[in-house]
Amino acid sequence: MISVERLKVEFGVRPLFHEASFVINDRDKIALVGKNGAGKSTMLKILCGQQKATDGNVSIPNDTTIGYLPQVMVLQDNTTVKEETRKAFAGNIEMKERLERLNNELSNREDYESGDYLALVQKYTAEHEQYMMMGAEGYEAEIERTLTGLGFKRSDLERPTSEFSGGWRMRIELAKILLQKPDVLLLDEPTNHLDIESIQWLEQFLAQSAKAVVLVSHDRAFINHVSNRTLEISCGRVIDYKVKYDEYMILRKERREQQLRAYENQQKEIADIKDFIERFRYKPTKAVQVQSRIKQLEKIVPIEVDEIDRSAMHLKFPPCLRSGDYPVICDGVRKDYGEHCVFDGVNLTIKRGEKVAFVGKNGEGKSTLVKCIMNEIPYSGTLKIGHNVQIGYFAQNQAQLLEESLTVFETIDRVAKGDVRLQINDILGAFMFGGEASEKKVKVLSGGERSRLAMIRLLLKPVNLLILDEPTNHLDMPSKDVLKEAIKVFDGTVIIVSHDREFLDGLVSKVYEFGNGKVKEHLGGIYDFLRQHQIESFDQLGKNKENHTHDIRKNDPGTTIGKEDEQKDSVGKQTYLERKELQKKIRKVEKSVGEVENIIAKLETRLKDLNVMLCTPEGASDMNAATEYASVQKQIEKETERWEILSEELEQLTLSKKYEN
Repeated sequence: MISVERLKVEFGVRPLFHEASFVINDRDKIALVGKNGAGKSTMLKILCGQQKATDGNVSIPNDTTIGYLPQVMVLQDNTTVKEETRKAFAGNIEMKERLERLNNELSNREDYESGDYLALVQKYTAEHEQYMMMGAEGYEAEIERTLTGLGFKRSDLERPTSEFSGGWRMRIELAKILLQKPDVLLLDEPTNHLDIESIQWLEQFLAQSAKAVVLVSHDRAFINHVSNRTLEISCGRVIDYKVKYDEYMILRKERREQQLRAYENQQKEIADIKDFIERFRYKPTKAVQVQSRIKQLEKIVPIEVDEIDRSAMHLKFPPCLRSGDYPVICDGVRKDYGEHCVFDGVNLTIKRGEKVAFVGKNGEGKSTLVKCIMNEIPYSGTLKIGHNVQIGYFAQNQAQLLEESLTVFETIDRVAKGDVRLQINDILGAFMFGGEASEKKVKVLSGGERSRLAMIRLLLKPVNLLILDEPTNHLDMPSKDVLKEAIKVFDGTVIIVSHDREFLDGLVSKVYEFGNGKVKEHLGGIYDFLRQHQIESFDQLGKNKENHTHDIRKNDPGTTIGKEDEQKDSVGKQTYLERKELQKKIRKVEKSVGEVENIIAKLETRLKDLNVMLCTPEGASDMNAATEYASVQKQIEKETERWEILSEELEQLTLSKKYEN
């Protein structure tokens, strides 16, 4: 469908990417991946024709239609939701109006036997058949299905688009693109403004109904469920993996190890050549060999290694004073905007050290309750912040509040205090702002880079209650992993508002669900909540009945139904504890694997040193060195055997976790 040949894009001295060649076929579901700034969004703009490449060709057949959803776009404010979405069927509407004109013309004519009348009948018949084949009569129902799938209520469809936030209006644009049913869908971070239910609906739509898809997303679960192929932009090149995202991660790790080995061998070869040149540069008898080595050195093409190395990225929140036992207590909290009640009767208690998630559809009040906790907006009821609580707050628009005229270093330098100022470069390096990147102006940073910078600012202040509102929007996967690990070891309390299932998995032990003006507490992790949620909403027609039955069960614990509920709750808690224990085992084995790998690496280094020593005339006669060489070889064999056993155990545990999910 789309053929890309030898594509090259330059914005400066170093090309963004070059020699990029690949083909997008019908039914390909492609995940386009790479670190922030690698050129993913640029590639999508080139594919849809919004941007020109420096060199190379993009061949698109004339009859191929493309739908493109950018991260940011200009939206219309002068129509209703349904009217704006109906623009996706502009061609159908024009055809319908044309058919009505032809029908009126036929009704007003009486020359039934003339050639003109018969030609008009044939034209009307042909166009009407085409109109019916397009399924044009059913597009109103299709509009409603798509909008409700993306989270809109039926009552929202006649509301003006100006009443909705930017995230909801982006959903309208996504609906328009999906309804046009293009041959190729190009989606740049489509999940940034979707809730979990809408993300799951979009997953199913893309997997079952869409044709070809090229997708940029930092939601690991989403792209893994949708993709069947992965294109990686790395070191200025595009590498094609014919597998879904999870399998790509395994292949990429193997490829990186091969790159490192090839790089090390090449560096050794270069060092040997340079050493030869330096030793014999001024010996006339070796002049020919020296010149040959110089030419050989010039012909060597340097091997590049992926710049991202997650093992080198570490993050730790600074220590803080111990807070009271209950950092947040809500008792009958209510919030109204005019006549609209966002939520009512919110009762929740968050204990010190708990990590909880706020989930639910957009507009149900998650960020609103966060603002109540921060005392940014008025509310009714009682909301207590515990003793000695120091809050660190990351808002959704945090990245947009950065001062654009400052550099990355200046942004952090202005908020750093005391000894932390001496560690600014280390902190920036941990979030991939090392070297020249620290001198970039904020205004030239991508969305992901801005989010990372805003996160760094939060880290400089010692806090014991973290409130993170959509912290992973625009963060790339390595940065999300670093943040997740940092939150895991954070000994304070954490409230996370997020739709990112992969990020929340294994991180939170309690979920608060926002919906229909209420907040419900669910014990267990995010996937425990999702399983329960799917069971509750399976039969939508019986929701009211189920809710009523649920209330009866609660009020009468002595009934059989109540006992069944207690058993279900017990099973839910047991499932959570089992998952927690499994995660603990996985971490323990992972640590052991890492320790063994470090031992093997040290032994291999020592073996190389001994090998070099034994190759010299003096070392060849050194019996101690020879004995140590044999001993080190045996140790390596022993540790390798141990590594294989641990790796197999880790693989089994990981598979168990996958099947649980």
